[in-house]
Amino acid sequence: MKLAFIIDPISLLDPCHDTSVALMESAWLLGHGVWVTGINNLSVIGGKAWATLTPVEITPVRLEENRTVSVKDWYRLGESKLMPLEEMDIVWMRKDPPVNTPYLYATYILDLIYAETTKVINSPAGLRNANEKLYTLAFTEVMPLTIVSQDKNTIREFVAGEGAAVLKPLGGKAGEGILFLGPDDRNFNSMIEISTKWGQEPVMVQTYLPAAAQGDKRIIVLNGEPIGAVNRVPTGKEFRGNMAVGGRVEKAHITPRELEICETLAPRLRADGLYFVGLDVIGGYLTEVNVTSPTGIREIDRLNDTSLGKQVIQWLEKEAV
Repeated sequence: MKLAFIIDPISLLDPCHDTSVALMESAWLLGHGVWVTGINNLSVIGGKAWATLTPVEITPVRLEENRTVSVKDWYRLGESKLMPLEEMDIVWMRKDPPVNTPYLYATYILDLIYAETTKVINSPAGLRNANEKLYTLAFTEVMPLTIVSQDKNTIREFVAGEGAAVLKPLGGKAGEGILFLGPDDRNFNSMIEISTKWGQEPVMVQTYLPAAAQGDKRIIVLNGEPIGAVNRVPTGKEFRGNMAVGGRVEKAHITPRELEICETLAPRLRADGLYFVGLDVIGGYLTEVNVTSPTGIREIDRLNDTSLGKQVIQWLEKEAV
């Protein structure tokens, strides 16, 4: 197979943590061709999607004393070439958020790829429609109590009724901008004003789940089926468990309740072309559906002596036939 990954600059990726690297590495080890590009390298020529693609070779990471290590020069780039994306078997959109105007324009370009010859993961339309916070609202039966609003009084009434809540910017990632809200916090008004840009932008507010102290579980889902999980536990005085803000990772299994959540989402995920996603679950409740560039594979592999990247690429081999 030929696989093109649309990513942030490869020089900025951490090979010991980044899931994009794990996927590219697995494809390379299984004998497939791997190319990289960025959203700024996409074009439309003759009504078709093109990209300046650069072939890449990867030196795999290794496990030493229960930690993942890599060589300094872990990738080697070949000569870049402008090519039709339909020459690829798989095009993987793995650009990190924010989902801003350039990102959205990139998805429109990817819409022009002929689906009979090339599979795009995740679906461009699915990426546009599935805001990682708002998408969860289609599954209220497995969510904590949630509102979306930019109105200060509405948010205050919700927090007062729940006793405590968590505020999330709708376009955030990696725990950015997430706030713990208590009704008696003297900074409450200021936090709402800043987060909503003085009432001009809605935010998500969810009832606080005390189980968050025991961890925020990331479940990797492939074509609607859970294939692995890792628990992210807050450390120190931090209430967020995100790895990007220092959350400690620990081995995790998927509970019957979490399997039920996955089964609830699976038909919609498949229908929307969201083949590779990360579900965030706290205390048996779905809190987010990560569709742009969900991470966690490296940590799951290290803790469970497995290779989810290999499993994903082998699934793609069957899909590309």
